[in-house]
Amino acid sequence: MDVHVKKEDLIRYIENIFIAKGMNEEDAGITADVLVAADARGIPSHGVGRLWRYLAGIDKGVMKLNIVPATVTETPVSLVVDAKGMMGPPVSFRTMQAVIDKAEKNGMAFSCVRDSNHFGIAGYYSMMALPKDMIGFSMTNTAALGVPTFGRNVMFGTNPISVAVPANNEASYVLDMSTTVVSRGKIEVYERLGKTIPKGWAVNEKGLSALEPGPLIESMLVQAGGGIMPLGGEGEEFAGYKGFGLAVLVDIMTAVLAGAEFGPDVVDSEATSARVSHFFGAVKLTHFRDAELFKNDMDQMLRQLKEADPAEGQKRVYYAGLKEAENEIESQRTGVPISEKVWISISESGKNLGIKRPVTI
Repeated sequence: MDVHVKKEDLIRYIENIFIAKGMNEEDAGITADVLVAADARGIPSHGVGRLWRYLAGIDKGVMKLNIVPATVTETPVSLVVDAKGMMGPPVSFRTMQAVIDKAEKNGMAFSCVRDSNHFGIAGYYSMMALPKDMIGFSMTNTAALGVPTFGRNVMFGTNPISVAVPANNEASYVLDMSTTVVSRGKIEVYERLGKTIPKGWAVNEKGLSALEPGPLIESMLVQAGGGIMPLGGEGEEFAGYKGFGLAVLVDIMTAVLAGAEFGPDVVDSEATSARVSHFFGAVKLTHFRDAELFKNDMDQMLRQLKEADPAEGQKRVYYAGLKEAENEIESQRTGVPISEKVWISISESGKNLGIKRPVTI
């Protein structure tokens, strides 16, 4: 059963926990906002349930606080940043803002960030471009958790891609997807709920279907064999090789392009997430056509999609980002939903630091 907390109260609570751990207020505010945004949009796999990983990362010195990242290379339309082990959300937020500023002047811009940490939901950063009438792009590699088509060992991460496109009256198109069938966070949600995972999501050390989330998570941690399947699932029948190709593309754009570690060399520890790399981009609509006309056409396209006839037994069709936008509106009305297990966990984290948890609605 979920508890519900006012979004502003939950952000402030998580922010205060990070401040108590020694993070400066600005970085703590950004990180808290990113985590809570995931829960508010209905993506609990990347929400405050990951707080313990962030705190463990700080304690282990993997996620470094109050770091000033270094600019490796910079041009009017590109930027490569060395995060020096900094927390993922603050360096990602500021880098995406720099990309947007460059795109405002030059029409488009792109950036890589290396030696960073988990940055939350990719869609948070692509959506930053929307108010500026830009198309936003965001990618990150992750620890190797994905098994290639016909393989049995992890060779790439869940490697999400996000693209956000503005509209006028309809909810913006926001693609935010892992390039594996699911993210590890989704597997962890199933473990927390005591549920088996659906057949086709993952394979064991023999390359055969895995159903129990606990042993799978442990096996992926030490790369003992087995992992999550690429988007499309096992084999060629449902084109899993396409997800495999996309996952490798993300590794190229985030890590190879930045001169960072990639593939099976990116490894989590039992306590926290691996050091990873990101890619950000922004394209200004007016460098192609009138922004208002573009957004009007987007409205038409998105209306056509959401008004498409649903399959028998289904209520409606959702385009990318619609369900999340509606979840966000509902969260403002009824509070951000948090599972009871996660609520207990984050409450304990606050209690250990002398921080009172927020009241539930």
